[in-house]
Amino acid sequence: MRPPSMSGHFLLAPIPESSSDYLLPRDIKLAVLGAGSVGKSAMIVRFLTKRFIGDYEPNTGKLYSRLVCIEGDQLSLQIQDTPGGIQVQDNLMQVVDSLSKCVQWAEGFLLVYSITDYDSYQSIRPLYQHIRKVHPDSKAPVIIVGNKGDLLHARQVQTNDGVQLANELGSLFLEISTSENYEDVCDVFQHLCKEVSKLHSLSGERRRASIIPRPRSPNMQDLKRRFKQALSSKVKAPSPLG
Repeated sequence: MRPPSMSGHFLLAPIPESSSDYLLPRDIKLAVLGAGSVGKSAMIVRFLTKRFIGDYEPNTGKLYSRLVCIEGDQLSLQIQDTPGGIQVQDNLMQVVDSLSKCVQWAEGFLLVYSITDYDSYQSIRPLYQHIRKVHPDSKAPVIIVGNKGDLLHARQVQTNDGVQLANELGSLFLEISTSENYEDVCDVFQHLCKEVSKLHSLSGERRRASIIPRPRSPNMQDLKRRFKQALSSKVKAPSPLG
């Protein structure tokens, strides 16, 4: 399933310094997860700056912050870049412990693999399972992305493999080329922002519905007035004849 195109309704700006008269927008916290060298950092930078940078130093995890406006809603977007999150021990894939805090922090997730690296594709399922383990009761949105779609000559993962995996996990899927198509990268992030924003709205409605209206306090002035009237009527009442 492909997220709808939303490239024409998006603005980016740095988050301004907070001040007493500035109303901060709603926070949207995203994490980009996947094996090493699949293009996670390039995707984030491409989305935020429209520029493609092909070579990066080994990723140690970086937090990007921007003020964004999506379809009229102003959002404070935070994107956590992550190093490769899977390690192999005794032929079993395990999520690196250092990613657990990131998964707990984030509200929406991009799971990225490279179509030129089958091992990176195989890392998606354990990452997804780890997200659902950390958020067992959560409906945190997850989008699976097959990156480097322009390198067809080196393809190891077929498009149908990505579609099938996404269907099994109940996630959206998109195969993109970060280097050649900014619009697809933009649509992926925007769609994830909108899904997280919907969760915020639903959560707010549930909180409002759970608040029991406070009983109205009695009007003390009215009580005093009625008490005085009662005393006055007793004083003026004639005494019974003996």
